[in-house]
This record gives sequence, C-alpha cells and structure tokens, in this order.
Amino acid sequence: MEAQKNNEGLNTYLEKLAQELPEVMKNFHQLHEAVVSDAALSAKQKELIAVGIAVAIRCSYCIANHVAKALQMGASRKEILEAISVAIMMGGGPAVAYATEAMKVLDALTAEG
Repeated sequence: MEAQKNNEGLNTYLEKLAQELPEVMKNFHQLHEAVVSDAALSAKQKELIAVGIAVAIRCSYCIANHVAKALQMGASRKEILEAISVAIMMGGGPAVAYATEAMKVLDALTAEG
C-alpha cells in the first residue's frame, strides 16, 4: 500500500532526524507520549482528533499514521469517517480531497484486517 510505503520512508528519516537532532526529537517524543496517553480524553478519542486534523492540514503521512493508530485503538470505521466529516466541515474543499486519502488508507487497512 502506498501510504505504508510512504510511512516507512518517513520512519527512516525520523530515525535520521533523531540522530541529527537528538534533543529536539527526544522532547518531541516525550510531548507525543504525554499527549496521547489516556486522560480526560481517551487515547482513541485523541487519535480520532488527530485523524481530523491530519485531513484538515492535508498531511498524507499524518493521515496514514493516525488512521492506522485509530484502528489499533479500537476506533470503528464509522467513528473515523465521522472524524473525517468534521475535518471536511472545517477544511472545506481541500479537506475533501484529502478525505479521499483517508478513505484509501481506511479501506486498505480494514480489508487487510
């Protein structure tokens, strides 16, 4: 799947960034861990928010990553699509175009599972 290949490439360069910018990436990782853990919002809810934001900001890497993580956290197809619908409302036409990217990832990952 194209999105998975892109994320593999992304992961390679994230590792390189960690080597070149160890403090920045260590702190980013700590921030990420603090944000995604269960609190007032569950980790699943946070991943659904991330899906919506990824679509709204038009980040293909983010879309692939957060759709996959939302599924891993137990989000249903319907929940993911609803998060995408909020992104469309907030992001307009460009978000609609990237919503199709999210659909591709969702279809591929749910067909595999």
